[in-house]
Amino acid sequence: MDKTGTHHPQSTLLDAGLLVIRVMIGIVLIYHGSQKLFGLFGGPGIPGFTQFLEKLQVPAPHIGAVLAACTEFFGGLLILTGLILRVVAVPVIFNMLVGFFTAHKGVFDSQKGGGEYPLTLVIVTLGLLLTGPGRWSVNEWIRRKRE
Repeated sequence: MDKTGTHHPQSTLLDAGLLVIRVMIGIVLIYHGSQKLFGLFGGPGIPGFTQFLEKLQVPAPHIGAVLAACTEFFGGLLILTGLILRVVAVPVIFNMLVGFFTAHKGVFDSQKGGGEYPLTLVIVTLGLLLTGPGRWSVNEWIRRKRE
């Protein structure tokens, strides 16, 4: 926005791009988080996810399952809406890095573990952390209401 209050086409495209990225990352996180948290979409729910973490020898697997599932599900909701994105991006990035190094064994090969999935979420979420949610977000809506 310039001094006259006019939005330029380039900033509109930037905000549209950030919205598209946020929506997709948010949907992916909500989907996978709901599988772990609620057992939706054929997911294991907390009991099955806890068992999976036990097999990986993750310390305190039940607590880890709840924290990871909540991070994915609620983090996805917050990223999708752009509400406190920079705050929630940090635990989402950490969660996906843990998944990359534990469940996917740090392997970047779709034929041998699919580690590119959580690593892609890490990189895209890091990009959102650096850029912010954009103008078309709940954070920006709240900021404008306060003015």
